Amino acid sequence: MRTASPLAAAAALVCACLSWPAGADTGTDPAGSPLWPTIHQEVFGTARATFDNRIKITGPAFAEDPMQVPIAFDASALGKVDRVIVVVDRNPIRKVLEFEPMRMRAALSFRFKLQEASPLRVAARTPDGVWHVGTFMVDATGGGCTLPGATRKDATWSTTLNQVESRVFPGFNGAGSRIRLRVMHPMDTGLVAGIPSFHIEQLDLLDAQRRPMLRLALYEPVAENPIFSFDVDGPVERGISVAGVDNNGNRIRAQVTR
Repeated sequence: MRTASPLAAAAALVCACLSWPAGADTGTDPAGSPLWPTIHQEVFGTARATFDNRIKITGPAFAEDPMQVPIAFDASALGKVDRVIVVVDRNPIRKVLEFEPMRMRAALSFRFKLQEASPLRVAARTPDGVWHVGTFMVDATGGGCTLPGATRKDATWSTTLNQVESRVFPGFNGAGSRIRLRVMHPMDTGLVAGIPSFHIEQLDLLDAQRRPMLRLALYEPVAENPIFSFDVDGPVERGISVAGVDNNGNRIRAQVTR
C-alpha cells in the first residue's frame, strides 16, 4: 500500500489552510454548502454573520482518524471577541463547542469527531454583535460520530473518569504561555446503539481567586478524552484550576500543574 510522503502530507495541509479566497466581510459561503442557510438560522438567528478570512484555522486536509480530528483556530486578529462557536455542517450533531475567551486569547486547539467530509465553521462574535465566520474543509471516510470510543470498547472509561492532566509550555517564539489540558471522559454521542449521550457540558479555567479566565461549553462531537490548548499573553500564575461538570452531574476539579 502506498503512503504519502511527509512533504506531500504537509502540502495537503497547507492547501487546506489556504483553499478559501481572500477578503473579509463577504456574504458568499466559500464552501458553497446548501446547509449554510439552515446553520445560519440555527446558530445565529437574526444576527449578522459575515465570512472573514482573519480567522485562521489549521487542520488536516483528510481526517485519517474521524474520531480524533485535530483542529486549531485563532480569531485574535479580530480584536475583542466575546464568544466563539464551532459547528460542522454535515455532522448529525452540528455544534461542537462554544468558547468564551474572557481573559485569554481567542485561540484554541482541540480534537473533534467527524461523521463525513464537511466544512467546519469557526464563528467569533465581536462586541458589535456581528459573527465573523471562518471556514475549513476536512475530507474523511466518515463514521466518527456513530462508533464507540476506545475506552468504551475496553471498558476502562470508568477507572479514569474526569481525571485531569495539565502542562504549561512557553508561548510561540517565547511570547506568553500555553496551557494544555486533558480530561478523561468517553464523550459519548448517544448515536451508538445501547450507549446514551454522556459528555462534558462545561469546563472553566479559574485563577487563584477562582475567577473565570475562560469558559467552554462542550457538545457530543468533541473527541474522547479531550485535549485543549489555550494561549495566555503573559506568564502562567500559580493557583490556576479547572472546574467542570458532565451531563450526568459528575464534577471535574483539578489544579493546573506548571
